[in-house]
Amino acid sequence: MAKRDYYEILGLGRNAASDEIKKAYRQMAIKFHPDKNPGNKEAEDKFKEAAEAYEILSNEEKKVRYDRFGHQAMGANGGGHSNGMNMDDIFSQFGDVFGEGNPFESFFGGNSGQRSRGGRRQKVGSNLRVKVKLSLQEISAGVEKKLKVTKQIACNTCGGSGAKDRSSFKTCGICGGSGQVRKVTQTFLGQMATTATCTSCNGEGTVVTSNCNNCKGTGRNEGEEVITVNIPAGVADGMQLSMSGKGNAPERGGIPGDLIILIEEIEDPVLKRDGNNIIYDLFLNFADAALGTQVEVPTVNGKVKVKIEPGTQPGKILRLRGKGLPEINTGYHGDQLVQINVWTPKKITSEEKAILEKWRTSENFTPKPDKNDQGFFDRMKEFFN
Repeated sequence: MAKRDYYEILGLGRNAASDEIKKAYRQMAIKFHPDKNPGNKEAEDKFKEAAEAYEILSNEEKKVRYDRFGHQAMGANGGGHSNGMNMDDIFSQFGDVFGEGNPFESFFGGNSGQRSRGGRRQKVGSNLRVKVKLSLQEISAGVEKKLKVTKQIACNTCGGSGAKDRSSFKTCGICGGSGQVRKVTQTFLGQMATTATCTSCNGEGTVVTSNCNNCKGTGRNEGEEVITVNIPAGVADGMQLSMSGKGNAPERGGIPGDLIILIEEIEDPVLKRDGNNIIYDLFLNFADAALGTQVEVPTVNGKVKVKIEPGTQPGKILRLRGKGLPEINTGYHGDQLVQINVWTPKKITSEEKAILEKWRTSENFTPKPDKNDQGFFDRMKEFFN
């Protein structure tokens, strides 16, 4: 099923400012928070949907990409990793939107940004960034790349727990296994109960008495993984795609971070990119320009034949419709613009010089500006409008 527009999810116009985005997300999160809607699957889905929308629109770089290219520019899942996280993991990332007055501390008796459904905090590993170089041909068609990355992976010996064996786990004596400690303070409004992450067990509810010999208690080791990345057609230099859960594993269990793929476009020696259009400079000799001919020109999808009309002038632009690059999320293809240049030789033979001297005095070779010729820049304007 197609994803809904992020602005529509938050009830905003596309020109919404950052403070409007934050305010709209805050209202949605309060309305659909699972603690306020227990057992309501629809509310839970809307809560996650709003978090995903806020993750993109609150990040200026991601917002620019989304505004231009839509969901496909956000990676394989169309957005961040919110769909793979529970509600409290989402608040651990976006809890700052509520500031010190987090309504879930007072409404629901807990710091939602620091715990999972079971009361224990879920940790998220750091993101991993890689560069992928693509040719114009790969950008045109889309491409599958296999990336060999070195990263932190969960320890195979202990399964990422950091413990030597099952008997090495002990319930935290401070929080009693909840991962949270409750504190009651006296205010001018009366007693106020708040909860915070247990500092003894770091919100895990258990402590390890004997560390794994392989990972020394960290729950992870450095390893390699071959990751298959499907890059959609039409990406641009500097664009970032993300793959959820393919980043570094956190210490002692939790959710791996994301793999961020930075697109780097390889400069083509003959074809120049201008948005979704391709520019190609075609050099003709004087005879071909005057008499007309048929030539082959390169495109991102192979060579095509182009007819040169007799009397073609330098600066003329030929449009090859649909021979440019595709636009992400729309199916639209740009064009290839072929700019005609007449090549003048620097060295000529005495025979060639004699022929040119005869041409010089010919009436047909005396420049006669075309009154209908608007000039190069006007022609360019015509093509792009």
